[in-house]
Amino acid sequence: MTTSEPPGDWLELSTSDGPMRVYRVRPEHPVTPPAAVLVLQEAFGVNDHIQDVTRRVAAEGYLALAPELFHRTGGGVVDYADREKAMALIDAITPDQIDTDVVAVLEHLDEKENIPVQRTAALGFCFGGRAAFTAATTTLGLGATVAFYGPGVVAGPHAVLDRIDNITGPVLMIVGDQDPTIPAEHRDAISSAARRTGVDLRMAVFPGAGHAFHCDARPAMYHEAAARQAWQQATSLLADVFGTPGR
Repeated sequence: MTTSEPPGDWLELSTSDGPMRVYRVRPEHPVTPPAAVLVLQEAFGVNDHIQDVTRRVAAEGYLALAPELFHRTGGGVVDYADREKAMALIDAITPDQIDTDVVAVLEHLDEKENIPVQRTAALGFCFGGRAAFTAATTTLGLGATVAFYGPGVVAGPHAVLDRIDNITGPVLMIVGDQDPTIPAEHRDAISSAARRTGVDLRMAVFPGAGHAFHCDARPAMYHEAAARQAWQQATSLLADVFGTPGR
């Protein structure tokens, strides 16, 4: 990660379910040809932390955009302590609605930025990790996907593992081995499905790390060593697929 993080702004995109705000950060030194990364929020909205992560992505040379996936229920942010509200917002959004929102951003990128879906990645955290995997399992053709500890892929009302054969680009799944929301049997099921369908899936499991270990805004959850290693793996994948500034 570079030390200079460019500033961000907000734009509003139209979706079939109404307007959606998107936090956008343009890179100071973009990769050539340009590429984009969708930063998909945790259950707490596009808050200061997600905006900071979006700036970090832009500092790597990519146009970074963080859509407000909770726009149907008012948008905004949720306090980290208000887990009940966060879970209600997660329950209210379906895989099809996630696809709708991602498509809106992809269409904007294609039409306004001349960045095709093949030059776009989805990178998400917690709920956003599942949302990134969900987007990858449609027929969108994303260039790459990075899912930080995204639960609910294998089982539950939002499971999408049966769509895994739609994935095109490589997928990096980042999980802590102390994360109860993504137990070993779920990791094994995802890996098995990927092998069966020929999906390029890399599973990175970090010993001693729990859920949300990358979130430095939550000291009780943050695992600095694992977070640094995971970020390096995530940005390395993006660089392998899309390139780095000056390359």
